[in-house]
Amino acid sequence: MTGLERIAGAFERARADGRDAALMPYLMGGYPDLDTSYQIGLAYVRGGADLIELGVPFSDPLADGPVIHAAATAALRGGVRLREILSLAGELADHVPVIVMSYANPILAYGVESFADALAQAGCGGLIVPDLPAEEAGPILETLDSRGVALVPLVAPTTTDERLAGIGSSARGFVYVVSVTGTTGERASSEDALAGLIARARSRTTVPVAVGFGIGTPAQARAAAAAGADGVIIGSRLVRCVREEREPVKAVERQVHAFATALAAQPTG
Repeated sequence: MTGLERIAGAFERARADGRDAALMPYLMGGYPDLDTSYQIGLAYVRGGADLIELGVPFSDPLADGPVIHAAATAALRGGVRLREILSLAGELADHVPVIVMSYANPILAYGVESFADALAQAGCGGLIVPDLPAEEAGPILETLDSRGVALVPLVAPTTTDERLAGIGSSARGFVYVVSVTGTTGERASSEDALAGLIARARSRTTVPVAVGFGIGTPAQARAAAAAGADGVIIGSRLVRCVREEREPVKAVERQVHAFATALAAQPTG
């Protein structure tokens, strides 16, 4: 089964299991250490995750807010390197589809062909590169396509209709809708225009639409599903839980379960 097929299957199974949207928690690879991050990934699965977004720690994560940035810094200071994250991805991919999130520099330093091979060999579903402009994505897209791995694009509230149409037509796996302008992090509430943004994205692509950035409570996850999202991505809230809790593995499992419960299909009538 290719990575593309694993992603599609995850969204389909979420619907079949009675959830209005698939749940995709974010995991900073190697934080607070490699073994614990693996245990956290397994806790995500037990809690009800349909997919996992696995972050590669990077020294200049321009799309990430202070919580995820601090986790990346701690992982790097602990000696975590890209090859170890790829190995972690393979271990987690035995349990759930894994979407690796990496900035462009580590990929280029590793080598695009070698990186794509490593993702495919690890059984990863896809790759998110937040600082890769759509206009420059062609070579990586082609390389990943040949290996059955999805290059997942991002769109934002500021993305024009013309640009969104181009991104949507070449999207693989799903479209990652950034719900707010700015970096990752918890917000008091989601923007009112989320439903409109989701509708704009859906009308210009054939793949699922998943929403991330700024979703920090089960109620916000529920609201994103109600606004039409096929998937919901939770990041900073879970990374903060790892930092603050004495028993982070148990704590994140409870948190993920709460998000999964919130995404259960609501009765009609």
